[in-house]
Amino acid sequence: MLGMIMPLKAQKMKADSLASLLPLLKTDTDRVINMWTTATYLYSYSPDSSIRIARRALQIAERINYTDGISRSLGKIANGYLSLGNYPQALEFYLRKLKIEEGTNKPYNLASVTMNIGIVYVYREEYDKALYYLKKADSIITKNNFIDLQFNIKLNLGDIYYKKNNIDSASYYFSKSLEYAKSLNDEQLIGSALTGMAQVYCKGGDFKNALPTFKKAMVFLNNAHDEDILSEAALSLAKLFKTLQMPDSAIYYAKLSHNLAKKDGFQMRELDAATFLNAIYLEITQMDSAYFYLQQVQILGDSLNSKKNIRQSEILSINEELRQAEIITKNIKLQEERKKQLQLLLIGLCIPLFFLITLLLSRIKIHARVIRFLGVISLLILFEYITLLLHPRVEEFTHHTPFYEMLIFVTIASLLIPAHHRIERWLLEKLTLKKSNDIIKIKTKRIKVKKYT
Repeated sequence: MLGMIMPLKAQKMKADSLASLLPLLKTDTDRVINMWTTATYLYSYSPDSSIRIARRALQIAERINYTDGISRSLGKIANGYLSLGNYPQALEFYLRKLKIEEGTNKPYNLASVTMNIGIVYVYREEYDKALYYLKKADSIITKNNFIDLQFNIKLNLGDIYYKKNNIDSASYYFSKSLEYAKSLNDEQLIGSALTGMAQVYCKGGDFKNALPTFKKAMVFLNNAHDEDILSEAALSLAKLFKTLQMPDSAIYYAKLSHNLAKKDGFQMRELDAATFLNAIYLEITQMDSAYFYLQQVQILGDSLNSKKNIRQSEILSINEELRQAEIITKNIKLQEERKKQLQLLLIGLCIPLFFLITLLLSRIKIHARVIRFLGVISLLILFEYITLLLHPRVEEFTHHTPFYEMLIFVTIASLLIPAHHRIERWLLEKLTLKKSNDIIKIKTKRIKVKKYT
């Protein structure tokens, strides 16, 4: 998402500060919050570290069933993969987050993740899918009047229509983004919106409006110290001057773009500017300069390929760590499941044993109320055990829908309760009757002994 970016040094300091607090936190919820916040500051300069700490947060959040923590952690993992350029995995985690947010009543979070999914599809150049999710996010944002998201969604919609060569729609959305940027009085946002509008003017052949709009955008971007978008605007302006057959101005702005990108480490933008400068110097037959920038193109291309390979290696390493973590989590869940199964088995074995003890007690000299109490307890255990066995299957059958769960358990209870009372009455009658008969036999025997005496 667009917005004013905190300097990398400040982000690192903030991330380090949060990480130092982690051992002092006492509850798992506080640890999860600390870790996803740390991941937020990490992903801009160390996305692999961001993914790792967000993954740890996700594991804890899942263990304690902390829904908001699960959702936020998934978002941070997706952000890290997006920063690494691993769009399939970024999409996977955003979609998992979307599934959670669709089940909550938090339209802001739903709008945000839906927009991020659209942005991933833009990077994947799947523009129809991107447009579907961006329009869906736009409807949520507009319905709920999320002012702070209005600029982002309008700018992203303008960008997607620009890429789809729909000039009218692109112009409309960039204009709307400019309105929101002005209402927020944010120079960086105003500069970004103006850059988009100027690019639309160029694509539509309206060079008369494109030129002043680019220059105005660059003033705002320069004031806001947004040298990333400023480098993009400068190169776009260079291309415009080349179209207008003004090579000197084209070279000036291309060099400005190249120098800004080089200073701030935006190698892809530096490569684009060097490629443009190589081509324009070839056109005007300044071969020394053309050769110089050709060398720059080769060096930058090698560097970017090397970084790409390193990032691919990082992605493979992270994926393996995630796989091992998932194996550990799965084993823990299996152990917990085994414990539950053993407990259920033990309870199942205890029920007939309890009945047997009750029957044995009925044969010895003990108060009838004790037998009655034991009979009631044994029957309650039996019927609670039946309910315990049925509950997971009912949840699975109803897909955790509370209304259907309640309906099924009410139906089961309507069958079990009368059966419970009948069996209870029958058992108690048998036990107490037998006990009464035994007592009568004993008394009769005593009377006979007395008479004999």
